[in-house]
Amino acid sequence: PSLVREEHFTVNFTVTNLLYTSALGNPNSKKFIATKKALTYLLDRVLKNSSISPAYTGCTNASFLRSKKNRDETGVDAICSYRDEPSNPTFNRVRVYHELSNMTNGITKLGHYSLNSQSLYIQG
Repeated sequence: PSLVREEHFTVNFTVTNLLYTSALGNPNSKKFIATKKALTYLLDRVLKNSSISPAYTGCTNASFLRSKKNRDETGVDAICSYRDEPSNPTFNRVRVYHELSNMTNGITKLGHYSLNSQSLYIQG
């Protein structure tokens, strides 16, 4: 019997050029849906190019967007998943952090979004 389990890790970062508005606090608003879709796509693309790629199964977003610095910035909390296979210990939090850092230009760019370079945090 295969002992494949789905495991989760969180990726947190702050977008500095996305003003947090009440629309971003409403999961049914067009702005929230469009922003979530864009950020999920960009994060997905980066993770698919990292060492976790073979086991990576995607990100969902629990408390996706939150206000930072008096609404001048938007915090992003993504919950991502990977298959944990005993034969293939793929997830290394530190390695994934360094890879994301490299692929986001030192934690400064994700697509057209600017990131707070001190804000990336990976837990899992």
